[in-house]
Order: sequence, then structure tokens, then C-alpha cells
Amino acid sequence: MTDPSNAASAASPAPPATGSTGAVRVKRRVPFWDNARFACIVLVVLGHAVQRLTYDSDIALGLYLLIYAFHMPAFAIISGYFSKSEPPSRRQMARVITDILLPYVIFEGVWTLTKWIVEGQANPNLTQPSWTLWFLLALGLFRLILPYLALLRWPLLWTVIISIGVGYLPNVDSTFSLSRTLGLLPFFTLGWWLRERDVVARLRLLDRRAWWVAPSAVALFAAAGWAAWFFVDDWRAVNLREWLFYDENYAALGGTQWWAGGVRLALMVLALVLSAAFFALLPRRTHWWTHFGQYTMYVYLLHSFVLYPFRESGLLRDLEPTWLWLPIVVVASVLIALGLATRPVRVLFRPLVEPRPRWLFADGMLAANEGRRSDPTGSRRPREQPKPPRAHSDPRQNG
Repeated sequence: MTDPSNAASAASPAPPATGSTGAVRVKRRVPFWDNARFACIVLVVLGHAVQRLTYDSDIALGLYLLIYAFHMPAFAIISGYFSKSEPPSRRQMARVITDILLPYVIFEGVWTLTKWIVEGQANPNLTQPSWTLWFLLALGLFRLILPYLALLRWPLLWTVIISIGVGYLPNVDSTFSLSRTLGLLPFFTLGWWLRERDVVARLRLLDRRAWWVAPSAVALFAAAGWAAWFFVDDWRAVNLREWLFYDENYAALGGTQWWAGGVRLALMVLALVLSAAFFALLPRRTHWWTHFGQYTMYVYLLHSFVLYPFRESGLLRDLEPTWLWLPIVVVASVLIALGLATRPVRVLFRPLVEPRPRWLFADGMLAANEGRRSDPTGSRRPREQPKPPRAHSDPRQNG
């Protein structure tokens, strides 16, 4: 079975060994998926950064609604695309602990300490994820559920039914991120289904795009953005931003009618259409920023600490004019995402983001610094090696 990393087998011959009669196939990384990951994480940072502007600006709220309409569903699709439905191996089970559970516990502890220092109070509670940490738990639950879904006929249909149905249950809430997990489950399952059916390769979706694809996607986003801004008062009235979180039951959102599940279904269709347009606009080739898509978990887990002082200080409230500050926030979000994915940041925070405690396991090799690392979204990459020390010339040889 092929490796679920961002690699595709390519007939790229390597020099055969002595006596060999055939070429060795090497795996080539597909840059599109790294581009998609990085674009998604930029949207995550931007959505959180622009949130404080939404209280005073209709344009900012329109942008916020547009981003939240699809960015986490798109991230879930990518994560599902690189997930396995087979029973996990011992190492894969260990990675659920090292890549998801341990970072979750570590960052919950850091958040508790931060709130205690800044706000003078804290409520340590591992069952209630702090801010962005809900997605870590969701990824862990996705992985646990997927092997069982794969046994069923029509798994996509069942996940849609689950997502819509869970909104009618008031006792399913944000505890252990369960409401969001079940709400976004169809998108994760869709990503796995696309890989399982080899849809991307069979339809050649990563080949050269037809001339009309990009203009159509831009037009679609322009129409969605216009609707988000032009009807912004209506969206406020129906509390649309809360519906886009997939985090509350319908009654809590004001959807007490029996057909409230139809609203979630409509939002799921919208998310799917916008995600398709988003993927259609992404570059297929490698760019200078492509490799940052391998380190999205660093950005995801750390950016909230960068934004926290701005959120708590109220610095992003009452900023006028919007036409000036909104572009500044957009550019700053991109720079934050780039900065948090750089090598110095990764080296500094790797023990927190990618802990490998051998002492925790009966078999310490399960937590060893393996030759290839992977993050919870499925990105696989070679382990970074420390830079060799500079060679200093002997002054006695310069004479």
C-alpha cells in the first residue's frame, strides 16, 4: 500500500546498483498538498486575527464569515485525504499519543498558566479545549472513528446524517470537542473517500487546469464575499457566525424549528463548493513558501499566543478606517504564519509541538525520533538534521 504522505510514485530512475537490471522508483513530493496546508493555516490565523475587527466593521465581519464558511472543512478534507482506514499499527497508535494527546495536554497546561498569570484566574479542565486546541482532539477522534466508518456501506451518507442529527441533541456539546468533531466528520471522511477511490488521480485534478477554472473560482468567491457583506445585518440577526462553528445544538442557536438541520446541510454544501473553488485556485508547483506547509501544526498551536495580547488588550477594537487596518491585519496574518513555520521557531518549540518521551512507553522505540516525522494532518517530511558546525580555517595555513 502506498505511503499516505504527500508523495506520489514517479518513474524517476535512479542509477541502478551493480548487477541490477531495473531502475529504482523514488517518491516525489506533491507540492499542491503543502500549498493547500499552508494556505489553510494562513486562513486560520487570519480568521482569528480579524475577529476583533468584526464588532465594529461590516467588511471585516463579511470577510470573517467568508473564511469560516469553508476553511476548517477544507483543512478536514486535507487531513482525511492522508488518513488510513486500516487498523493502526503499534507505531501509529503511539503517534496518536505523541502527536495529538501529548501536545494537547502540554498546550492546555500552557494556556492554564497563561490565563492565571494574565487574568489572575484559571480553570484547568482537559475536557474543555482552550481556543484552537479543539482541532487536535477532533483529529484524534477522526482517526479513531475512520476504521469503523470504512466498514460501512455509504460512509459519506452516514457521516452527513450524523453531522445533521447531532445538532438536534442538546447534550452533545464542546466537551472533548465532540460537537465540532461530529459536525465536521463528513469533510474528513470525504477526504479519505477521495483518496480511497483515487478520484484525484483518475480525474487528473492536479494536472493543468482548464482556462475557465480559475476565473470561475474567483467569481464564486467574489459572489460569496459580496453576499457575506451585503446581507451582513441579516447574518448578524440569525447568528450565522455561530452556525459556522459547528459547535452548538440548533436550539441554542435559535433554530428551534424541525427543519433546522436543513440549515446545517446548506452550510455543508456551501463549505464543499467554496473548498472546491479554494483548491482550484491553489498553485500546483513548488514555490519558496511551499515547504512551510509541512509545519502547519507549529503555526496552529503557536499563533494563538501571538494574537492573545491583541485580543485581551482590546487593541484591535475601534480601529478606523477599516480600509487601512483590515489590509494590515491580513498582511500581518501571513507574516505570522510564515514566521512561526521557520526553522528557529521549530527548533525552539519542537519539544512542545512534537514531544517524543521514550520514558512514557513500555517500548521506548515507539517514541524514538524516527527518520521521517508526520504531523496530525498527515504531512510527512524528513527529520531535520542539525546544521554541521562551520569549518574554521587554521591561521597557520593562511601564510
